Amino acid sequence: RGGLGPPAVLLALATFLYQVAGRVRYYGEFHHETALEERESRRLTFPAVTLCNVNPLRRSRLTPNDLHWAGPALLGLEPAEHAAYLRALGRPPAPPGFMPSPTFDVARLYARAGHALEDMLLDCRYRGWPCGPENFTTIFTRMGQCYTFNSGADGAELLSTPKGGMGNGLEVMLDVQQEEYLPVWRDVEETPFEVGVRVQIHTQEEPPLIDQLGFGAAPCPAAPPPATWPGNTTAARPTSREPGGALEAGVPPGLGTPATQRSPAPGALAAGTRGVQQTLSSSRENVLVLDIFFEALNYETVEQKKAYEMSELLGDIGGQMGLFIGASLLTILEILDYLCEVFWDRVLGRRFWNRKRPQRPSSANLLQEGPGSHRTQVPHLSPGPRPPTPCSAVAKTLSASHRTCYLVTRL
Repeated sequence: RGGLGPPAVLLALATFLYQVAGRVRYYGEFHHETALEERESRRLTFPAVTLCNVNPLRRSRLTPNDLHWAGPALLGLEPAEHAAYLRALGRPPAPPGFMPSPTFDVARLYARAGHALEDMLLDCRYRGWPCGPENFTTIFTRMGQCYTFNSGADGAELLSTPKGGMGNGLEVMLDVQQEEYLPVWRDVEETPFEVGVRVQIHTQEEPPLIDQLGFGAAPCPAAPPPATWPGNTTAARPTSREPGGALEAGVPPGLGTPATQRSPAPGALAAGTRGVQQTLSSSRENVLVLDIFFEALNYETVEQKKAYEMSELLGDIGGQMGLFIGASLLTILEILDYLCEVFWDRVLGRRFWNRKRPQRPSSANLLQEGPGSHRTQVPHLSPGPRPPTPCSAVAKTLSASHRTCYLVTRL
């Protein structure tokens, strides 16, 4: 038993220190956990919607001065390519003796040559109520001049909606003005290879990062918007029983009916057909409709918090301490206090006592003192039996410190 005690204590102490080191290392890795909760609301604030045309500058607004200053950075043009680029834009070349302006402002370039919302916005409605360019805020991003709906800028009241579904949000019809797109001259970051707008839905406190977080919306040729045909006659199906149809009421579809008609001249018919085709083609290429709404009035809250708190670390250390070495915080403090006392008594205390202790007088000096001196009576030692020593005296002899007695009692 005496030989197994020290190894068992050392093994328990080593296991305790290993567990504590693992817990401290895990705490230093800063693990976290995510809580996802879905909540419902009777009314939600409508988010901000930012729109940007993927084409940053309109070709009809560029000038030789713009190409001189912004051509290398925005379009990747060299000075020798300015004349060819102007021809590609359908613009006349720079006049002889052209001198660029001494200064240049890129913000003014985007404000002047960028797509204007007054020209792009064909129709706008919020929850059925009409809206217009005055309900949008102009901002500048990496994509140029953009527009934000319900931004809350300048203290404007934020819009909200009490319902979900289509018709309870923002509906806009936009003309992307594809005829104003810049030609693909060189593969640079600002060269648009797509047609349409880029949209980002975000909160009012979040700045738009539309080039990174936005999504694209392009005109859809498969679903063209309604077009107005020439004339004001309502077209009907051939089998319709209405007066505008090809058959009269009560006539079976397989039988013919005598009728008179007036047909336009072939040239007029071809011209009218070309006008309709151009209108439809232009609508398919340029017009898009965006409908932004809440599917339901609920939202998700995502919360990240610490997976391992300081209190849990201290609790684990205390549990390992009680499991392996059978100690608590008070026991550790008592052991440290005892070691400090031992160090003070055995090392510092002995040096201090040897330096300050007075010299005891010898017995020869006491015998040589005169009759007027004070004499100390020495008790006579008889060879009789020694009286017994009480238990308390033994305890005081074994332990000179009450803290040591307390520590021995605890252990």
